[in-house]
Amino acid sequence: MSDKLEQFANQNYFNLESYRKSGEAIRTPLWFVQHGDTLYFYTVAHSFKVTRLKNNPRCRVAPCDIRGNLKGDLVDASARLLDGAEASHADNLLNQKYGLSKRILNFFAKLRGHKRAAFAITFD
Repeated sequence: MSDKLEQFANQNYFNLESYRKSGEAIRTPLWFVQHGDTLYFYTVAHSFKVTRLKNNPRCRVAPCDIRGNLKGDLVDASARLLDGAEASHADNLLNQKYGLSKRILNFFAKLRGHKRAAFAITFD
């Protein structure tokens, strides 16, 4: 497990590979935070990646740059939608890691009325 997690240390982005119903893989670079053996991320609740993960929680993740270029190996994982206290905890961890940048994005998302969805990624 630690081998899989090591590559995410000191990284700002990970590439989430989720799957359409057809099985086609779609990759998306996202901010994330590591806490213990779990990676957390958030996104706009009405995004297609949320729909894909609700239909199929299987995914793969790898550290990447802001453009999604991989900086490590893709690792098989599962995504779980968080709610309540777990979602708040993940959001707080992301706020700590990304500071003012994330708080500014939160502000504009709230102005636009965009709800957020938080996920936990665990490795197989």
